[in-house]
Amino acid sequence: MDSRYDPSLLHSFAAWLDSHAWSTALHESLWVWPLVESTHVLAVALFVGVLVMVDLRLLGVAFKDTSVSAMTSRVLPWSIAGFCIMVVSGLLLFYSNPVHFAHNIWFRAKLILLVVAAINAWAFHRRVSRDREHWDSRPRPPLSVRLVAATSVSVWAGVIFAGRMIAYNWFECGPDQSAFIIWAAGCAVEPTL
Repeated sequence: MDSRYDPSLLHSFAAWLDSHAWSTALHESLWVWPLVESTHVLAVALFVGVLVMVDLRLLGVAFKDTSVSAMTSRVLPWSIAGFCIMVVSGLLLFYSNPVHFAHNIWFRAKLILLVVAAINAWAFHRRVSRDREHWDSRPRPPLSVRLVAATSVSVWAGVIFAGRMIAYNWFECGPDQSAFIIWAAGCAVEPTL
C-alpha cells in the first residue's frame, strides 16, 4: 500500500476497486476509456444544458411565454436520459482509477457540489414548487423560485469546473503539499526528518 494515502474507509474501498483487472483494463484501454469519458462529457452537456434552460425560465429571463409545467414536461425525458448516462459513465470513470480520484481534491469538490445540487433539487420539488399553480404561467416567478434556479445554475457551473480541473490535479499527495491540501485530499504523509 502506498504510504502517501490514508488507510481510511474511502481509501480502502478505492484500493479494493483498483485491484480488479477490469479497473486496470478500463483505465489502460486505447478506445473504451476515451469513449466513456466522451460519453460522460456529452451526457453532462445534455443534462446541464436542459437544466439551465429550465433554470432560465425559473429565473424569468427566457421562455417567458411558456409555462414552467409545459416546459418541464417537454424536457424531462431529455433530462432523465442525460442524468442516467451521466451517472453510469461517471461511475465507470471513477472505477477506471479509483485511488487517484478518491484523493483528488477537485473530485472531492465535485462530489460536494453534487450533494449541494441534489439538496437544491429536493428543496425545489419538496418546498418551492408546492404552490406552482399560482406562479406557473407568470413571466417572472417568485423570489424563492428564482433563488433556487440561481443556486442551481451556480452549483452546476461549479460541478463542471471541478470536473474539468480533475485532469489538472496540482495537489497530488506528497510531503511538499500544505497541511490543508493533505487534509482535503485525504493524504497521510509521513513527516520528513
